[in-house]
Amino acid sequence: MAKPRLNPAKMAKLENVSKIFELYGDQYDIDWVMLSAQAFQESGLDNSKVSHRGAVGIMQVLPATAKDPYINIPNIKPVENNIHAGTKYLRFIHDRYFDDPDIDKNDKVYFSLASYNAGPAKIRRMRTLARKQGYDPNIWFNNVEIVARRNIGREPVQYVANINRYYVIYKQLGIIQSQRDGIDIPTEVEIDPVQLIFESNRE
Repeated sequence: MAKPRLNPAKMAKLENVSKIFELYGDQYDIDWVMLSAQAFQESGLDNSKVSHRGAVGIMQVLPATAKDPYINIPNIKPVENNIHAGTKYLRFIHDRYFDDPDIDKNDKVYFSLASYNAGPAKIRRMRTLARKQGYDPNIWFNNVEIVARRNIGREPVQYVANINRYYVIYKQLGIIQSQRDGIDIPTEVEIDPVQLIFESNRE
């Protein structure tokens, strides 16, 4: 059986949305491929999704968050507005809560993502607890994430891990590129997170 190949129709859909991620990623200085990975985790890139908590769209933004004066994008049903609101909120978290020179730039992103999921107040408390328990409060993986798992639960830990995994896969596969003839997937890369855009070639 042939290796899975890119589905051109689904690839085109992802590329169209990715242009919006790139636009607002550039505007708010956030890696737009990371934003795409976050959206995959949040909604599977489905802008029609509404959670049981009322979070809306591709970035699963709460209407109250979108209406906050710091975000001020009240109409989050259109996909572009939803991506704009989610990206702006992530940037707000980053700058308000983790603008600390002692935190590596990658860990600032991880803390911001965890806060997007669990709330910044909880993640700040986890950093304080981590310091008291002998972990490095400025590092997410294998440090603050351990404390978060014990005190909050698996959700924010799995959330950040999944997004990081999807990000790496997106980068390795080069799926945010105009390659419409299909590309072979490296055998060492797991493909289950990106089934949305792949199909099996059974010829």
